[in-house]
Amino acid sequence: DFDVLAMDPGDWPGNLGAGLLPAPDGSCQGVFLRYDLFGGRGPAMIIGNLPEGAPARETAEGEVPFEVAQLLIALENDEEVTVVSAEDMPVMQGDNLLIVRRLKLSESRISCVQFDRSDNVLVTIAAWDRPITDDLYALLKPLPAELFQQA
Repeated sequence: DFDVLAMDPGDWPGNLGAGLLPAPDGSCQGVFLRYDLFGGRGPAMIIGNLPEGAPARETAEGEVPFEVAQLLIALENDEEVTVVSAEDMPVMQGDNLLIVRRLKLSESRISCVQFDRSDNVLVTIAAWDRPITDDLYALLKPLPAELFQQA
């Protein structure tokens, strides 16, 4: 019952995988997209959309967001990673002003940002070995629901 804000698969030069987080009642508690690079070079980015009340949004102090944990699993990296600090920054996305929280992690090769949408969906972007620049926000758009329906 919520739009998924992410990069269009046509704008990404690799493979896209999507995962749904189901609640016990069958409702969707979140969607995350995994963008992998061609040539088997592995995952480069995960973008998650978690609505208000989704259990995956709840993290203890210092604990990494769900999307960072998923990125570490995809990379087969079992190193313990923690959030070291966070900084809020204003960023424009089209005509919208976003307050983006940049998380600094103990693993410096992971970049992570989070922002709340106007419908209270938390968007988290976790990238491996590349910074998240303001250019990325211009590429984010609502993806059609058909993209997430099984045949």
